[in-house]
Amino acid sequence: MPAEKAQALVLRTTDWSESSRIATLWTREFGKVRVLAKGGRRLKSNFENALDLLTLCRIVFLRKSSSSLDLLTEAQVVERFPRLRSDLPALYAAYYIAELLSDWTEDYDPHPVLFDEALATLRSLGQPAKIEDRGSRIEDSSRSLQSSILDSQSSILNPQSSKSPSPGPRLARFELVLLRELGYMPALTSCAVCGQELQTGAAQAVSGSAERAQSLAFSPAAGGVVCSVCWPTRREALTLSQGAWQALRDLSEKDDAWQESFSPEVRAEIRRLLNDYVTYLLGRRPRLLPYLGS
Repeated sequence: MPAEKAQALVLRTTDWSESSRIATLWTREFGKVRVLAKGGRRLKSNFENALDLLTLCRIVFLRKSSSSLDLLTEAQVVERFPRLRSDLPALYAAYYIAELLSDWTEDYDPHPVLFDEALATLRSLGQPAKIEDRGSRIEDSSRSLQSSILDSQSSILNPQSSKSPSPGPRLARFELVLLRELGYMPALTSCAVCGQELQTGAAQAVSGSAERAQSLAFSPAAGGVVCSVCWPTRREALTLSQGAWQALRDLSEKDDAWQESFSPEVRAEIRRLLNDYVTYLLGRRPRLLPYLGS
């Protein structure tokens, strides 16, 4: 049995015996692997806390030739995501990522791009605000007290201002990358039914069909956006606004599009569409969907 090394995200753990544990890991090198960690439940084990859920770790395991579980021999913590402990919406989003990777991927089917996107998303959701360098802190020291007072007053007068940014756009970006990597990317630039190229509202206004620019829908069964001609034939299709359509295209094409400022209405619409599409493809509703915000 050859020893394999990999970077892994801990997706799920299950107690196996009084001293051992089974872990489902998402690795960059091998995709999803299921391993038996002998002694993993002991207080003083070789794995320490590396098998905590949503931990990035460096592992060594023995790959079995049969269908039995691989044997984990080493696991060391590489990175944790501390903000998940205090930010409940971010924690639910991270759990949802783990659920999709665990339930929707096959064993030993590597997707390095998907691993990198999952890790980048967890870092965005779970890392505390960056600490400025020492020189910058010294330069700003004279304003720190005043800023603190103003922030406190703002928090009291407007409680919403103290909340963390919504994880919805970042999560949507991850979902679109996952859909593309697994071969389920929705059609966003042409009608999923007739194949006709879809134009933006501005382009259609120039061509004299501005009214039709407002008539788009998203059909999970058809696999994407449908035009106004095909929409009546899809009973399950959901209305798609121009703003949400543009946001979906941006999120699918640009790595940093999730950092843009989307209106609450657009975020809610994207969340609803992706919820329905993922549920349709999986054949069931993911367990974490009711806890996700937009």
